Amino acid sequence: MFKTYKKLWWGLVVLIALSPLGLLATGTAFGEWSTDELIGEVGFIPAGLSKFADFWQHVLLPDYSVPGLEAGFTQSAVGYIFSAVVGILLVVLVISIFYRMAKD
Repeated sequence: MFKTYKKLWWGLVVLIALSPLGLLATGTAFGEWSTDELIGEVGFIPAGLSKFADFWQHVLLPDYSVPGLEAGFTQSAVGYIFSAVVGILLVVLVISIFYRMAKD
């Protein structure tokens, strides 16, 4: 799988390296609003979102950062890169599991 999609993997490495560019932007990313920000953006909180709003308060990597590494730009960039790697590994793991289930 890794040899077959060599260009894809290199593209993902480039995107991982560029992920800290999000730290330079002001404001929040589209769709990543808290419930307070959502009221200001659209005027209401959808019922399904309000039902699960507290669920997302307890996450492994809050705000794409590693707890304890949010002080400066470089430390935040390490957190962004680490979050990107973890996300890609989780997606690859899930796809691999589904692929093996479909193959059998």
